Amino acid sequence: MKYWLVKSEPNVYGWDQFEADQTTMWDGVRNYQARNYLKQMAVGDKVLFYHSHKERAVVGDAEVVKTSYPDPTAEKNSHWVAVDIKAGRAFKNKVTLKQIKNDNKLKDMLLVKQARLSVMPLKEDEYKHVCELSENM
Repeated sequence: MKYWLVKSEPNVYGWDQFEADQTTMWDGVRNYQARNYLKQMAVGDKVLFYHSHKERAVVGDAEVVKTSYPDPTAEKNSHWVAVDIKAGRAFKNKVTLKQIKNDNKLKDMLLVKQARLSVMPLKEDEYKHVCELSENM
């Protein structure tokens, strides 16, 4: 099992909408590195859902339920892909980017080092620590 973080602007597709939908196609990724990460996702992989821009916080978790397939929002015969993810639980306490940056256990997270990526892998201990922080604040 692998661990991931996906980012979305809450005014475009936020946690509340994701939770209402329960499952969504994660599409529209137009960065090659992020696309390659989507291709690596497997059914059952765990995902953190991050609100970007003004909020800048991990707000919940999810799970990959369908591996990569051609992104229907892209031009025909393109190399862009999408995956399907299913909403898990909303976090009791959001874990902000500031908290992540100030936590020694998370200082090497790609969210800190490559903040512009919309899809990124996490180490298992990073995923678990963020989940713990959401419960213990």
